[in-house]
Amino acid sequence: MTTINATLLITGAAGGIGLATSRHFNALHPTSTIILTDLPTHQETTESLIQSTFPHPEKAVFLPADILDWGQMTRLFRIIAQEYGGVDVVVANAGMMESTTVLDLEDVDEETGELREGLEARRVVGVNLLGTLSTLRLAMYHMKEKEKKNGSIVLVASTSGYFGGTGVTAYVASKHGVVGLLRASQVTAQKYGIRVNAVAPFMTPTRMTAGLSKSWQDAGLEANSPERVAEVIEQVGMDTDRRGSCMLVAGRFLREMESTRMALLPSWLGQDVADFMAKAMKFIADIGGYVLPARL
Repeated sequence: MTTINATLLITGAAGGIGLATSRHFNALHPTSTIILTDLPTHQETTESLIQSTFPHPEKAVFLPADILDWGQMTRLFRIIAQEYGGVDVVVANAGMMESTTVLDLEDVDEETGELREGLEARRVVGVNLLGTLSTLRLAMYHMKEKEKKNGSIVLVASTSGYFGGTGVTAYVASKHGVVGLLRASQVTAQKYGIRVNAVAPFMTPTRMTAGLSKSWQDAGLEANSPERVAEVIEQVGMDTDRRGSCMLVAGRFLREMESTRMALLPSWLGQDVADFMAKAMKFIADIGGYVLPARL
């Protein structure tokens, strides 16, 4: 294991995978500065956990920010740049799941008889997709300004970003979006020498999955722990040869998702369609990227 002397930022770090990842980096890289961020309401509890559970608490700090507030997020990255010399590794972990059924077609306003607006879905997609996009943009912006081009970003997706059978509509849709961000960011990442990869955890016992964890365990199904996912996030984030990768984590099972998907394209679509798609994507790359439409 190689230790680093760097500044790392983990979003959604007040609990679950985010807290475990922060603690894991703190243990493996004791000379690095670990910055945990989450909502301001979590500050006191998280700072207490840093002092009581981190092996090197003097190298960890909590900076509050709401991932949906662009002003707070830009201020967070500005503080990191000014006080810590910029950020080297970012783990975009903040996420949530809906607490009510998004496709509940019986959720009708009693007065108007109309279906109610899906505010819960808007909130989930906002945090999981738009919040991750904001984190990705700000991380890449600040990393490109650094003299040494070795920035690393890990997006925390989910197996729900590849498989959608759970029926958790907004969560599944938003995590598919995170996988899309992974793929769509590679051209810009390559331009600035930034590594963007992802991790896709399967069911992991956290507050978000509390309603399922016990029955999952009773069924004898393979499960993660936040600490196991943290190990893989650290490995992916520190691998200087890894770009555009997404690692599925399901307990003892680890599988690379993106390269295997590409390898299966001929058998999935047929060799003729796979060849056509490859030529089309090369054409778009050769002309400098997709030609965006004029604003209406």
